[in-house]
Amino acid sequence: MVKSILVIVVLALAGLLVFAATRPDRFSLQRSITVNAPPAKIHPLINDLRQFNTWNPYEKKDPQIQGSYRGPAAGPGARYEFQGNKDVGAGSLEIVDSRAPASVALRLDMTAPMTASNMITFTLRPYGQGTEVTWAMEGASPFLGKLMGIFIDMDTMIGRDFEAGLANLKARAEQS
Repeated sequence: MVKSILVIVVLALAGLLVFAATRPDRFSLQRSITVNAPPAKIHPLINDLRQFNTWNPYEKKDPQIQGSYRGPAAGPGARYEFQGNKDVGAGSLEIVDSRAPASVALRLDMTAPMTASNMITFTLRPYGQGTEVTWAMEGASPFLGKLMGIFIDMDTMIGRDFEAGLANLKARAEQS
């Protein structure tokens, strides 16, 4: 009886690991919002990391976050290194490309709670009287990420943060 249960548990675990291995090697997610402001007003709120952190949802998750800025004030080379609580982790964010007023690309390098390097892109497109702002992130999905993805919907979890951040950005950009 115990042997049968053990065999079933081992087979179930092996099946779970095989299933995780078949999941995609990359992930991507994105969220969008329409902001009643022109792209030229929104772009500086993303392109300057000090401004970015006034609406960044991850800064709001840890009021005690420790961060430091490096490089230029804005644009490519601007860098923010941070050490936060368990909800934020530790790592750095660096602007790698900026095309005013249409887009900003950043590299997010996490060192905790897991090591990861992801690309983030903000795209600003005129939309009626305002701007459609899209926040996208993509990166590698190592085996541990694939395994965790079976139990945790990362798109929903991170997507909620992106939605909160975009709502914060909208509020900032729409201020008179």
